[in-house]
Amino acid sequence: MIPAELLKKIRRIEIRTSQMVNDVLSGQYHSAFKGRGMEFEEVRQYQIGDDVRTIDWNVSARYGHPYVKVFREERELTVILMVDMSASHEFGTHNQLKRELVAEICATLAFSAIKNNDKVGLVCFTDQIEKVVPARKGTRHVLRVIRELLYHQPANKGTDLNAAFEHINKAMKRRAVVFVVSDFQAAGYEHAMRVAKRKHDLIPIVITDPREQELPDVGLIELFDNETGQTIIVDTSSRRLRDDYIEQTAMIAERREEILRRMDVDCIDVKTGESFVEPLTRFFRAREARL
Repeated sequence: MIPAELLKKIRRIEIRTSQMVNDVLSGQYHSAFKGRGMEFEEVRQYQIGDDVRTIDWNVSARYGHPYVKVFREERELTVILMVDMSASHEFGTHNQLKRELVAEICATLAFSAIKNNDKVGLVCFTDQIEKVVPARKGTRHVLRVIRELLYHQPANKGTDLNAAFEHINKAMKRRAVVFVVSDFQAAGYEHAMRVAKRKHDLIPIVITDPREQELPDVGLIELFDNETGQTIIVDTSSRRLRDDYIEQTAMIAERREEILRRMDVDCIDVKTGESFVEPLTRFFRAREARL
């Protein structure tokens, strides 16, 4: 049975994100993601302003008046939320865990999708595939996705992006829009990701916390690695240690950015404690401008 506090949290996320979709992101999702093509709908009489290239000359000749073909977008898409559930997401220093931020982002994307009559599926992974929710439509289905994101207790703690991409490559036969939501604290996933990009519309969402980029000057602190279980004590009053930490984390971020840049994928960067609406909005607008 789901705890009452979790049900309240799900309800709060539903209210906040669905309102966000209606008030802020309305129409942007639809414009950013095109359907699979155009299909013929009907023939009607020509009206001033119609594109002459759409005139159906056979019908026009039959009736003695110009008629045009009307097409509609074959809209329905499948959106897959591929979510990193590793222990590194149980971290956050701005009144929000990375996992909680992930749930809100995914809820916003899911509500945007179902509002446009698209299907939404979920793949939760650590260093193995933890949970798969097949793509469906409807608000009740989105609430199930949110519940899984908040309630699922992963069996493992590590991260294997390569295994996650290989799962998508094997399991998804038809082209889908795949949001990969992770802090990308892993290696060796480039080949499988490149294959996934060829098959699907792949969009990485990189989740970070400000404390992952620099250490505060607060003296001796104990650092615990959620994924390995290792604990070390460091003296943050050391300027050299803090500078080395900044340099190392910057190098890790640069390597990740270089990998994604070589892949030529659209990337959304989001930080805990900050609004994710603006990064999403910029992404949708940039996509629309290129279409």
